[in-house]
Amino acid sequence: MVVSKSNRSTYAKKLKAIQEVSKTIVSDLYLDDILSLIVTVTAKVMGSKICSLMLLDEGKNELVIRASHSVSKAYNKKPHIKLGEGISGQVAKENKPIQTVDVKKDSRFINKSIAVTENLCSLLSVPLSVKGRVIGVINSYTSKSHKFTKSETETLIAVANQAAIVIENAQLMVKTKIIQEEMETRKLVERAKGILMRANDLTEEESFRRLQRKSMDNRKSMKEIAEAIIISHQIL
Repeated sequence: MVVSKSNRSTYAKKLKAIQEVSKTIVSDLYLDDILSLIVTVTAKVMGSKICSLMLLDEGKNELVIRASHSVSKAYNKKPHIKLGEGISGQVAKENKPIQTVDVKKDSRFINKSIAVTENLCSLLSVPLSVKGRVIGVINSYTSKSHKFTKSETETLIAVANQAAIVIENAQLMVKTKIIQEEMETRKLVERAKGILMRANDLTEEESFRRLQRKSMDNRKSMKEIAEAIIISHQIL
């Protein structure tokens, strides 16, 4: 089987995009930086000047724009989209890609005024999915009427699948860090409570309330107050 030059070029671009996104798995970039990189890579591989990434807020069941490429502030400030509403909302709910030739004429597209202002025309929206669970969508727009080919759709799906893994990994790292910080704070507070209880003959509840008041009066976190008490005790 002979592979055409154009197909080889498309495959090469797809592979390079996936590799670029994959690098962030072991990077020390913050989530927002990772999302910005993903939309930049996506716009490049799709040959699109306009690309956006929305993440699902599971608590509110709505999609929130978290990163965009070459899109104005007006687009970034558009209302969040409920799961199942609009094209992106349907993509997230059904976990499958949707494309339309002209969003301005598509009844499913919600923000037509922004489409006119930003000169948005064709759209390919693909879910960000990890093990069947949708965490968001990637939207690739064109400024002129365009029917996305099977190859283009497969390319965006491939990039989206890798991006979803990267995003999930970054979010898990953030959650792990938060849990670790909470555990560290709890240990420090317990130590500080013990010091106050012994030094002032206080009950556990009384010492905790004293820590809380000190935190509020000084506008500092409980961790900072606890650390100050521990250091002061060690010096003495």
